[in-house]
Amino acid sequence: MLKNMLKATVFATTMALAAGTFYTPAFAEVVYNRGTAAESESLDPHKTSTIYEAAVLRDLFQGLVMQDQKANVIPGAAESWTVSDDGTVYTFKLRKDGVWSDGSPVTADDFVYAFHRLEDPATGAEYASMLYPVKNAEEVNTKKAKPEEMGVKAIDANTLEVTLKAPTPYFLEMLTHQATYPVSKASIDKLGADWIKPGNLVSNGAFTLAEWVPNDHIKLVKNPKFWDAASVKLDVVNYIPTEDRSSAIKRFEAGELDSYDDLPTEQLADLKAKFGDQIRVGPYLGTYYFAIKTDKAPWDNVELRNAISMAVDRDFLAEKVWQNSMLPGYSMVPPGIEGYTPAMAKYADMSQIDREDEAKKVLEKLGYTPEKPLKMEIRYNTSENHKNTAVAIQEQLKPLGVEITLLNTDTKTHYSFLEQKGDYDVARAGWIADYKDPETFLGISRKASGNNYSGYNSPKFEKAMDEAAAAGGKPEERMKELAEAERILVDDVGNIPLLYYSYKDIVSPKLHGFEDNVMDVHPSRFISKD
Repeated sequence: MLKNMLKATVFATTMALAAGTFYTPAFAEVVYNRGTAAESESLDPHKTSTIYEAAVLRDLFQGLVMQDQKANVIPGAAESWTVSDDGTVYTFKLRKDGVWSDGSPVTADDFVYAFHRLEDPATGAEYASMLYPVKNAEEVNTKKAKPEEMGVKAIDANTLEVTLKAPTPYFLEMLTHQATYPVSKASIDKLGADWIKPGNLVSNGAFTLAEWVPNDHIKLVKNPKFWDAASVKLDVVNYIPTEDRSSAIKRFEAGELDSYDDLPTEQLADLKAKFGDQIRVGPYLGTYYFAIKTDKAPWDNVELRNAISMAVDRDFLAEKVWQNSMLPGYSMVPPGIEGYTPAMAKYADMSQIDREDEAKKVLEKLGYTPEKPLKMEIRYNTSENHKNTAVAIQEQLKPLGVEITLLNTDTKTHYSFLEQKGDYDVARAGWIADYKDPETFLGISRKASGNNYSGYNSPKFEKAMDEAAAAGGKPEERMKELAEAERILVDDVGNIPLLYYSYKDIVSPKLHGFEDNVMDVHPSRFISKD
């Protein structure tokens, strides 16, 4: 459909020029065709979990605070805030000119409602744990307290007070996440599940939802009621899902996409030679890992999990499969977080040959040999990169007596299966920082987390995480406790970390304001196009 519109515009322009007239099309909008590697599952902020929805929701909604083009925290729906001396009470002053796209004011009650809705067990929010630092939020989510007992209240229409259980250094940055965005109670009460459909969705961000054609595009249009609409340079943003990375590059080259948020890494050298500085690769705060079913035999054996993890040649994956666009990973928390030293797997300093020898001994002890192989299935979501990674590991483990089969589904199906705690052996996953703090990488392995795909459950790990939270006012002690928690998780092989991410974008020189940053966050609000 977008291609046909483009052809019609070119034809009309050509005809007008031939007639000797100056032509201005009636829909001379500034349109950003934004390629993305996967289809969104939902546009309900409380029912999403992937970076693909996060990008769209960042354009549609605005939380109390937001991220700028460099991923720094800036005022959002709140124009200012104060923090109590003990670091547990945040008082936000909302903008008086902040309104919903239907013209009604955004009030403190909207945030109270949204926070309550996130923690309501009936919502089934995968990210309910995001607000657990808030007083009684976890208790509400686990039906041990009533919503009104939660530490969030409207002092007046423009003043919101949030009380935390303990000082939480990353709290403001956490509020940039879509799970903490406000939603319109009036719209949800009136329309129920249909509130997120085009024509229905009421939002408070720089753009509103105009169209959603599944597996084709999501069309956003500039919101004239946004408080800072005058600074928004784009009229239309089309999110265009293309899971096949090679096809996406062809679409970019044809001018159908202005940017794309991934690259086929086996082509990386050629792409750099061809596109030059349109290829953006740099450090990205994320970990590429395999979730492994810790609550299912035989994977409930930590010795077996460790042998599998130990045998994977991460250097080969980083250098050959990912063309040095990733780094070998031995911890769940990637390097780069100030004040924190990740807890690496104990075999990280061993040579690959020694690791394989040790893994082989363990597998033989457990009765697995090439003649009597351990059968293992790896699930992965559609991507040449993920397929090549799984195939490489399949070849690496085969000589040790591990017979691997591969199962591929599209990204939406893949993550839906993991979120619903489906039955599997090993599954490809990735975690990108929700905020620049170790907790975002460790919290996903807590028993109550909706993102705990492995079913990992360790009282020792839970205790260390609780102690880290209680030490919120003492940064050094808190980081020490978090490192101890990670040590427990890594030694237990609650997941198998494989690689540390780099962002891999291709960006047209026509775009401005698409700033490289370690979160790979690029709000369309700050982007302009020639």
